[in-house]
Amino acid sequence: MNQRGFHQPNGAWVGDVIPWQENGTFHLLYLHESRQVPKVGMPWHRVTSDNLVDFHDAGESLASGGPTAADFNVYTGSVVLDADGTHHVFYTGQNPGRRGADGQPLQVVMHATSSDGMQTWDRHEADTFGATSGYETADWRDPFVFWDEKATVWRMLITARHANGPERRRGVIAQCVSTDLTSWEPVEPFWDPRRYVAHECPEVFQWGEWWYLVYSEFSESFTTRYRMSRSLHGPWIAPEHDSLDGRAYYAAKSAARDARRFFFGWIASREGAHDAGAWQWAGTMSVLEAEQRNDGTLVFHPTAELRRTFEGPTDAIPFGTILDAPDGYAHALSSSDAPSSFRLVVRFDIAPGTTECGVLLRATADGDESYVLRLEPKRNRLVFDRWPRSLTGTEQWQISGDVPFAIELERPCRLAPGPHELEVIVDGDLCIATVDDAVVLSTRLYDRPSGRVGVFVGEGSIAVEKLSLFSRSAEHTSTESPSLDLLAASSTT
Repeated sequence: MNQRGFHQPNGAWVGDVIPWQENGTFHLLYLHESRQVPKVGMPWHRVTSDNLVDFHDAGESLASGGPTAADFNVYTGSVVLDADGTHHVFYTGQNPGRRGADGQPLQVVMHATSSDGMQTWDRHEADTFGATSGYETADWRDPFVFWDEKATVWRMLITARHANGPERRRGVIAQCVSTDLTSWEPVEPFWDPRRYVAHECPEVFQWGEWWYLVYSEFSESFTTRYRMSRSLHGPWIAPEHDSLDGRAYYAAKSAARDARRFFFGWIASREGAHDAGAWQWAGTMSVLEAEQRNDGTLVFHPTAELRRTFEGPTDAIPFGTILDAPDGYAHALSSSDAPSSFRLVVRFDIAPGTTECGVLLRATADGDESYVLRLEPKRNRLVFDRWPRSLTGTEQWQISGDVPFAIELERPCRLAPGPHELEVIVDGDLCIATVDDAVVLSTRLYDRPSGRVGVFVGEGSIAVEKLSLFSRSAEHTSTESPSLDLLAASSTT
């Protein structure tokens, strides 16, 4: 993976990103996960980017405080700039050897400042504070600070949990206010839905007439969500489609530039670098752009900057190719393997009543084994699948054929009959799929490093109006254009 448009440090992984945009440059501080055993303490590192494609590694930014410090682990926080031009970071300090009054591992909010453009930081340990009355001491993290111009105060949102109540519904976004960025006074909770274990990495921002609250949760789902309101003080509305991506994309926070808003999260790695491995904490940084609809709801897609890193296109299937299988299955495959990094754009015209259609990735020559991005119009969703699936033994009933797709990689989308576009960006083991420039699904592709691309339909009919393959210029190995072989007898052109 050449990482154009993505970032992962050598020998380490990107955790929660703390984005800050200033003078056109994105400063992306992040939790640097080395996965060393024994633990060495979590620092922040920093990368910068002017174009959202090339990321320049500035190395360690905020170091671990050391084995005995409250901030042995420097966890998530936020950046603000005061009127004097000093940068402030508020962050989570955690040391597994320290316990709160309730006996739980202690988390505290800590403060540091920089007067040299975030090159170095001075810690202000006297400003440290832990959970206030009524909250658990183990969940007091991810401070997000912003200036409330109307009330003329700084507000700090904090991931917290009530000390009492049902165990998995104590999550609350606590709130403190300050006039000097030093002394903080607890006030009423910012958001208290009594719905989740916790609301990690909260942020709030205004876009036009709407306010947006973004957070990540790991209760019913492991995902980043958003809420919207006409007022900073709510009530907060849950839109029909309230998540940014699926299970693999987490802890996304945003920064704006030139009236555009970008979300910086991480695509999780899997244990053992295998498709069946458990999802791990941290991975590769990935950027999504948000668009605001007229009703205030948000849609998400890869950035135009990332798309432009792919050249071409190759029109790999004749315009108007029809796959027709009213009670069966039909597919069409490229005649050669796709490169390791590519962008695929497919436009389908889906006939009424069609059960499924979609894209095959890294498929065998007969299309029987592949990764599958499947649109299911009857269920209005995109799912990720693969074949063969996991095996728990050698017998037929020990093949996971009754698991219809990767359950955690299901994305709702409206799929009425008619034209729909599915875009897929693959870069090494990363895969980002987007439906109609609005719904994103990110994942990993480990076990099948190569293969063909194609399209398919099951129990229905589609007209493939476009199938264009874009390649990275450094990976062009031939001037010949790959073509698709129509392998199903029911297919016509």
